[in-house]
Amino acid sequence: MDAIEIEGLSKAYGDQQVLTGLDLRVGVGEVFALLGPNGAGKTTLITILSTLAGPDAGVARVLGFDVVRQPDQVRRVISLTGQHAAVDEVLTGAENLILIGRLNGLTEAAARRRSTELLEVFDLVEAGTKRVRTYSGGMRRRLDLALGLLVDAQVIFLDEPTTGLDTRSRQALWEIVGRLSRSGITVLLTTQYLEEADRLADRVAMLSGGRIVAEGSPTELKARVGAEVVEIRAADETVLAERAVDGTPTSVRLALQELAPSSGPDTHVVLRRPTMDDVFLALTEEVAA
Repeated sequence: MDAIEIEGLSKAYGDQQVLTGLDLRVGVGEVFALLGPNGAGKTTLITILSTLAGPDAGVARVLGFDVVRQPDQVRRVISLTGQHAAVDEVLTGAENLILIGRLNGLTEAAARRRSTELLEVFDLVEAGTKRVRTYSGGMRRRLDLALGLLVDAQVIFLDEPTTGLDTRSRQALWEIVGRLSRSGITVLLTTQYLEEADRLADRVAMLSGGRIVAEGSPTELKARVGAEVVEIRAADETVLAERAVDGTPTSVRLALQELAPSSGPDTHVVLRRPTMDDVFLALTEEVAA
C-alpha cells in the first residue's frame, strides 16, 4: 500500500479549474516534492489530502483511508504545516507547544520535553519564554513549523515550509525532513525553492495548469534537459545566453556556434550540469507553448 494514492482528482473554484484529472502515488517513507508556478494547484492538492476541502471528482487516499469518506481516520495519521503561521499570540512559544501537545494527548512531562527539543532545533530557546506577539515573522514561522512536528504522524504535509526562514533555520528543517524519512515517515512538500526539492526529494512532480507535466527523481528530471548546459557569461558572471547539450563534443561545438552572436571580447564560456531551475523553466515553457 502506498502512503498517498490519487486517481483522477479534479477541483475547480467557480470557473477556475485548479486540478484536472490528477494521478499520483507516493510511497511510504518517501520525500515527495511538488513544484509549480503560483496557481498551479499545489496548495489545493495539499488542502484536499488533509481533508480541509473536498475534490469535485476522483479519489484520494492517505494510508488507505479515503479523504472524503474517512476524514477522521486520515486526520489521525497526518500532520499539516500550511503557508501561514497559525499560533496564539498571547501565549509564549513554549506555552503554544505545550498546549498543542496536551491537546493531542501527550502527558505534561512529554509535552514539556518535546517542546524543549523543538525550541532548540528551531533556535527559539531564548524566545520560548516570550509572548508570540513580540516575535518577528521568521520566528513565528519557525514556531509554526515546530507545532506541526510536535506530535508523531505517519504522513506529514509541508506547504512551502521554509518560506521566510533564514539559512540556518532552513537547513535545520532540511535535517529534520531527512530524519523523518529515514524513520519511515512520508513527507509531501510544496516548495518554491528548487534547490530544496533537489536536495530533499526522492521524487519530484511538476504541476502546471492543474496537471502533472513531469515526474521522477531529480536526477531523472535533470537528464531530460540535457547532460550539460553551455553558458555565455559577461565579465560580471551575468548569463547572456545558454543552451542545453547532450555532453558530446559535437553538441557543445554546435551550441557555441548558435551562441556566437551573444559572445564578445569580455565574455567567457561556462559548461555546467543542469539544475532543477533548468528543468522547471524548460517544462513550464513547454506547457505554456
